[in-house]
Amino acid sequence: MSTLFAIVDMGSNSIRLVINEIEKNGRYKELYNFKTVARLSSHLDDQGVLLENGIQLILDTLSRFQTILNAHNIKNVQIIATAAMRKAENKQDIIKLIKKKLNLDIQILSEYEEAFYGYLAVVNSMSIETGLTIDIGGGSTEITYFNNRKLIHYHSFPFGAVTLQKQFFSSDQSQSKQIQLLRKFILNELKTLSWLKKLTVQSVIGIGGSARNISLIHQRQSQYPLTGIHQYEYPTSDLMQMNQQLQRTNYVERLTIDGLSKDRADIIIPAAEVIASIVHYVKAETFIMSRKGLRDGVFYEELLRKMETTFFPNVAEESFFQLAQSYEIPLDQANQIHFIAKKLYEQLSPLIVKHNEDETLRILRYGANVFYMGKYINQEASSQNTFYLLTNMTIDGLSHQERLAIALLASFKSKSQLQTYAKPFKKLLSKMDMKLYETLGAILKIAYVLNCSHQKAIIDIGKIKKGKTSYVIPIFYKNDPYFEQFYADKNIKHLEKALKQSFVLHFQEATVLSR
Repeated sequence: MSTLFAIVDMGSNSIRLVINEIEKNGRYKELYNFKTVARLSSHLDDQGVLLENGIQLILDTLSRFQTILNAHNIKNVQIIATAAMRKAENKQDIIKLIKKKLNLDIQILSEYEEAFYGYLAVVNSMSIETGLTIDIGGGSTEITYFNNRKLIHYHSFPFGAVTLQKQFFSSDQSQSKQIQLLRKFILNELKTLSWLKKLTVQSVIGIGGSARNISLIHQRQSQYPLTGIHQYEYPTSDLMQMNQQLQRTNYVERLTIDGLSKDRADIIIPAAEVIASIVHYVKAETFIMSRKGLRDGVFYEELLRKMETTFFPNVAEESFFQLAQSYEIPLDQANQIHFIAKKLYEQLSPLIVKHNEDETLRILRYGANVFYMGKYINQEASSQNTFYLLTNMTIDGLSHQERLAIALLASFKSKSQLQTYAKPFKKLLSKMDMKLYETLGAILKIAYVLNCSHQKAIIDIGKIKKGKTSYVIPIFYKNDPYFEQFYADKNIKHLEKALKQSFVLHFQEATVLSR
């Protein structure tokens, strides 16, 4: 049994309907996502009144959305509006009109709520403890600063990509002069925040369509091989360079830029300048893209309300729980694979290439959680399916580097297969990375076959001993380990190749432990 929860986001640039499904077992997913470009901010006159054509656009869009909601019999709907409606002098009249014509209730978010939901989306979809978020919409720009995942400061600037385009780029002045005036205006606005003056952060997190387009341009220009924009990270020096490149183009040229949506070609210059100015102001070193924003923050609030919390305790853990539900991975079996793999790693660690232990244990654990998850699709191609799935999906709470590492570990079949998988991603992998992932993949493969009968036959791994010609690894069992032993002996060669050592697996009944 599942419930459907819909969010309508009436932004200043676009209006969007998102329908999410929440199942009783805790699994959730986005089912539908519909968008129309509205540019509501451009329909505000000089007195701040939303003009008739803008109001009609809202009514037409909401009417279409209502047809979809009725078709799916969705009763739980939250309709939120942001800066354009917040600024509209006639907002109360519009709210009453929508209620009268469509019987829909609209919630106009306060500046704090708009900033809060963006922050909430970031801390529930990324493993970042401290950072500054920027969400530049059509009519406002929200920034938040959080530390230890707690919101410390927020501010909503009364300008966005659409309003800045209208304010600075509708005159006959040269584009360079317009940009100069815009830059001065933004800097003066930033200086009004005393807390921002004192702030220096490592990372700035971008939210929203403009930040997404800038990040997509960067991916295309750098020929980035990994799929996905969420948690994509790159140096702020690259962002500054892209901002300058965009400012040297005209509208027609921007229409041809790979990664830039045509409906943002006219507003990307003011948006990019706002982001670049803030990044420079706080001396950030990296820019991280969040695909999750305002709507997701609203969804997380709804999802977590029943748990009486605002945050997932651990974002990555929640992601792997969702994967286990989606791909029918038995958690007790995944835990058993991890238990054996960790025991093997602890014994073999001195033989492994230099590595960061905490990071290694993290990817080993998550690799165990999804080892050969691709068998859900097809048993024969479980390795190939696993690698494809993990490199082509977003996993909240993991950096792109971690996701690639886990994909290589969880799909491990052999050294040659690992190298084949890794070939398109060479620019992201060092030789030391490859050696480490080969070793960890081999450990996971052995841990996997040591649980092949799914009866938890193996209960411990003993202390490794150096023999005359081989290392001896004691394997303690409580149930008949015939198949575990057969397949482990067959697969130990992968570990021997990785570590350039000879190993003997010595199976002993668990009673030996108590002697």
